[in-house]
Amino acid sequence: MARMIRPVLPLAILFAAALPVPGEAQTAFVLKSAKVNLPDSSATFPPGTGADLANANCLACHSVGMVLNQPALPRPVWEAEVNKMRNVYKAPIEETNVAALTDYLTSIKGPK
Repeated sequence: MARMIRPVLPLAILFAAALPVPGEAQTAFVLKSAKVNLPDSSATFPPGTGADLANANCLACHSVGMVLNQPALPRPVWEAEVNKMRNVYKAPIEETNVAALTDYLTSIKGPK
């Protein structure tokens, strides 16, 4: 019996040390709001067939600069990105607009 108590005793001491001291005041964890001012941007995607789709579907989460600073990606990669935005991040892109949006992104940021 003494052999069983010996291995458990250090664990019991550690557990007891982690408990709050009776009568000691507990401070509650308080969340505080933070205000972040993001720069206003009225920039839109370059003109072209599909620019309206990009402006309507991409600008809610991305700036034009963020998209235009991407490397030149081939069409299959842009298509995978558009589908990732739809399926993983729930972007409100209609399935019927995936091809047109992919074509547009490829036209402005695809290999030349």
